[in-house]
Amino acid sequence: METVGFIGLGNMGGGMAGNIQRAGYPMVVYDVREEATRPFLEAGARLGSSPADVAGRCEVTLTSLPGPREVESVAVGPEGVLEGIRPGDIYIDLSTSRPTLIRELEVKFRAKGVHVLDAPVSGGKSGAQTRNLAVMVGGEREIFDRVKPLLDAFGDKVFYAGEIGAGSVAKLVHNMIGHGVRQAIAEGLTLGVKAGVEPEPLWECIRRGSLGRMNILHEGVARTLFQGEFEPPSFALGLARKDIGLATDLGREFNVPMPVANLAEQIAIEAMNRGWGEMDSSVTFRLQEEVSGVEVRAPHVDPARAARFITTHPDAE
Repeated sequence: METVGFIGLGNMGGGMAGNIQRAGYPMVVYDVREEATRPFLEAGARLGSSPADVAGRCEVTLTSLPGPREVESVAVGPEGVLEGIRPGDIYIDLSTSRPTLIRELEVKFRAKGVHVLDAPVSGGKSGAQTRNLAVMVGGEREIFDRVKPLLDAFGDKVFYAGEIGAGSVAKLVHNMIGHGVRQAIAEGLTLGVKAGVEPEPLWECIRRGSLGRMNILHEGVARTLFQGEFEPPSFALGLARKDIGLATDLGREFNVPMPVANLAEQIAIEAMNRGWGEMDSSVTFRLQEEVSGVEVRAPHVDPARAARFITTHPDAE
């Protein structure tokens, strides 16, 4: 079994690395916060002194980082992964980042004889901890097939998306659609309530229709909007704003008009300017409530029951 290096043990990385370790892989770990490495060291992992040191001691090195700036720094900066990794080894970036960046990095790693995959994930912190993650992978198919058992250790839905960068494109499109749909829900609910429909029956009508199969309705509405509670975050607004910004950047790069995505980005920026970056990304509902002059609250809707609807209700098949 190959030795796995894991760099970045934050909200997402910590959960994924934990599942890899529980699957029995020998590990070398690194994080700028020493305390984040302690549970892994106590369970038998070894500590790397830098990204380069981790890569030099492992056959497969994974990174899970906040965004493109951190990815580039850790990958090719001083004492970065490229400095330590050996020919024939594999580098996998799990971060939500720019497709163009991973394509540029792949060229540099390939020159050293190293294989690169981009494999961003979707499922949030709880999914990372429970192995309930979608993993969207770009790169050489042969390398994907080789490391799929490792990816299966932390994701229950592992997909091959295509050539390098395809995983990142798929992740940005996924999140862009999610943010756009959230805004449409906000507009629809405020319209319905202001037009005289109580939130709970309005919600029943929506969730029992074709929209009812979408997790954003249950996690992002029942748990947050209906309760008027946007903390703790399932997915923080600051991360959502970063992701949709990456998506609109990609649209400009490829000359794809995306008016709804750009509007959703502007709404996210407005919410960030309120100081809401650490709150759940559904906090953007508040802005729609303000401009509509109405609050959408249904405190008796059970978020857990709403979440179960996606798998238990026959209309969701």
